[in-house]
Amino acid sequence: MTRAPAGETGPIQPLDDGVRLRVRLTPAGGADRIDGVAVDAAGEAFLKARVRAAPEDGAANAALVALLAKTLGVAKGAVRIERGHTGRVKLVAAAGGDVATARRKLTGEGP
Repeated sequence: MTRAPAGETGPIQPLDDGVRLRVRLTPAGGADRIDGVAVDAAGEAFLKARVRAAPEDGAANAALVALLAKTLGVAKGAVRIERGHTGRVKLVAAAGGDVATARRKLTGEGP
């Protein structure tokens, strides 16, 4: 995946071949869902996501990939965690999407 253009901010950024998502994951969260957008103490926006899977042996990361793929309507192989494999905040790239569609599907915003 290629870099997001300079100056792009927010939890959903365009890539040449898809979108990059900044996600804060809550594992063992009782449900698999996207809970909207929030802002951290540094003023950075992120998508709030929760999955039922526990953070053991990569299960929570796999559940996040599956959740994002299903929500965006792309194959699981098109979604990959770029950074944050062991942390709660992750950068995730999804091939084959665009910002407007991702924003609508993940946050309910837009046309």
